[in-house]
Amino acid sequence: MFSQATPYVLYGAPHSLYTGKARCYLRNQGIAYVERPTSHPDFVARIAPALGRAIIPVLETPDGEIIQDTIDIIDYFERRGDVRQVYPSTPLQHVVAVIIEYFGCQAMRKHAMHYRWSYLPEQRDFLWHAFVTGSGEAVAEKVMGRMHSYLPALGVTEQTAPLIERSYETLLDTLEAHFAVMPYLLGGRPSIADYGLIAPLFAHLGRDPVPAAIMKQRAPRVFRWVERMNAPGLDTVEYPEQASAFVADDTIPPSLEPFLRYIAEEIFPELDDKLAFFDRWIAEQRPGDGMPVADKPHRRQLDTVNTQYRGVPIEVGAEPYLLYVLQRAADTMAIVNDEAAARVGTQLERLGLARAVPSGRDYRVARENNIEVWRFD
Repeated sequence: MFSQATPYVLYGAPHSLYTGKARCYLRNQGIAYVERPTSHPDFVARIAPALGRAIIPVLETPDGEIIQDTIDIIDYFERRGDVRQVYPSTPLQHVVAVIIEYFGCQAMRKHAMHYRWSYLPEQRDFLWHAFVTGSGEAVAEKVMGRMHSYLPALGVTEQTAPLIERSYETLLDTLEAHFAVMPYLLGGRPSIADYGLIAPLFAHLGRDPVPAAIMKQRAPRVFRWVERMNAPGLDTVEYPEQASAFVADDTIPPSLEPFLRYIAEEIFPELDDKLAFFDRWIAEQRPGDGMPVADKPHRRQLDTVNTQYRGVPIEVGAEPYLLYVLQRAADTMAIVNDEAAARVGTQLERLGLARAVPSGRDYRVARENNIEVWRFD
């Protein structure tokens, strides 16, 4: 594992969804790091100005490189090697892992933010402590108010709230059955799928009092997985016969399939409608190659999209970042041979997930200097 005289510095917060994803990776891989809050003088004086916005998580390497975004942080270490690789080397598992990562880090923000802010009266003291710890008392209330205001743009409304809660219960039930069989989503070690899913299932749903109580009571194995993902190394004591490898032969564990079908029910038609919006926006606006996806670094949404969540109309923000996540699945499909592509496509169709791979587009989202930009083939 990595060793260095000067550790890596992770700027984040205990209650931050995306910080939790990066933190789990560093802990699991045995990478020495220290964590600092956004109120730290270095973040205020150096990191935020370098990024052009205050955003977390941010990794500062021992040689001073600043890396923002969990995908870029994880990929930095994956490229360097000397870690347990989190991207499966086989195409079906790789594509499915990326789709699960998308679901956890993007689609599950509904669940995370609903339970955090819709139940604010029941957990205000807990959240106040968290935000004061992360941001300082002077700005905690302002930050909490801003976060609360994001609910409608995520599709969290009075009409969708009961559906989101039933969805959370289904998620717990399907994962509980899977973790009765194996410790991680694709076998005996975490993949990028686990790191995507831990983002909401730790910081919000496994930590905030109301959803965490539901998890502990309804799905104790899921809560144990949350603990496992926050442990150093592979904390798999309950699975003594489990090899520390992904499932063999590029197969998907049968115990995971109900969860994958549930994901398909969750992400469509919203993902369809967002991808169609991006196609129209690109055709109409014709941005130049290398142009930032938005006019300001802190702005992530291009516009809003009218769509549905489980049959209920919603209006949600369209963030090109979702392409940055899912296009890695399309990239995998583009480099495999025809036979492998057909096999993967058949399995994705069977699970209802084929449309989650945004293939066939001549544009993509890249990141340069920690800012998303448009790129064209």
